[in-house]
Amino acid sequence: MMTINQIQDELIEDFELFDDWETKYEYIIDLGKKLKPLPKELKTDENIIKGCQSQVWLDAKMSDGLLHFDADSEAIIVKGLVSLLLKVLSDQTPEAVASAELYFIEKIGLSSHLAQTRSNGLASMVKQMKNYATAYRVLNSN
Repeated sequence: MMTINQIQDELIEDFELFDDWETKYEYIIDLGKKLKPLPKELKTDENIIKGCQSQVWLDAKMSDGLLHFDADSEAIIVKGLVSLLLKVLSDQTPEAVASAELYFIEKIGLSSHLAQTRSNGLASMVKQMKNYATAYRVLNSN
């Protein structure tokens, strides 16, 4: 199993292959298209991430000590963004997710190439994933 930092480093290398932001956006959109749709029963109000311009649903489950995330969005670029987060944070321990420093967002230039509302939405997604990790960490220690 790769660590969160190893996955981030791999993503940074992937993005270095692209010459401009147009192709980076195409790559992000392509990732979104490959994201498995979230089952209808998980598209609930409880799973909606607050603070996102587009609707984003995030579901978390624990299995074999690892936190698994599934997510979906109506907006294709947001689907791509959330798929990046899933790639980095899903199937890791709650401790690793809760303490992860997500430097790839800055390194690939996302923070400077997203509209403010998208950046805020991305931050909300990260915050919710870390909140789930913290909650599962507490549940596991009891």
